[in-house]
Amino acid sequence: MKTDDRLIYQIFMAQQKLRTYINNILPSEGIRVTLGQAGILFILQHNNGRTMTELTKALAVENATLTGLIDRLERSGFVTRKASPEDRRSFRIYITPDGINECERVKPLIKRINEEIKYGFSKEEIEVFKRVLQSLFKKFDKPGKSREVSAGGLILQNIWQKWPRSKIEKR
Repeated sequence: MKTDDRLIYQIFMAQQKLRTYINNILPSEGIRVTLGQAGILFILQHNNGRTMTELTKALAVENATLTGLIDRLERSGFVTRKASPEDRRSFRIYITPDGINECERVKPLIKRINEEIKYGFSKEEIEVFKRVLQSLFKKFDKPGKSREVSAGGLILQNIWQKWPRSKIEKR
């Protein structure tokens, strides 16, 4: 059986389908935030008072995207912006009690979806999948830094060759 080697396309489509799936489930469960907004709340719940620059880096999004997400969270009463005591030109973002409540409501749903993703795969397959994702994070961490395609391709090819094909093709 011929496999589809369009890895960028497959990764992009999987991410799009997952995002759409989650963003459709959230409102049906009474959740008032999107997946992107939930990510901000998760970060702030663990490390409140982050700057916009810190959040941009943590979420790997553009400033304009983050600004829109923060604006909507602020309008909903889930976060507040306060001038940074170190630099009045900078703002720090703080989660509100309502934001903490919303974050706590989202967590079980995200946990359930994580379990859905893992369903039907062995622990070993999940570990290989996580290693592939981690290698992509490391490999493409710096924008504009081109990597040797052959080296990156060999790493993915080696991992792919170790992946148990018989289980994949039965799905």
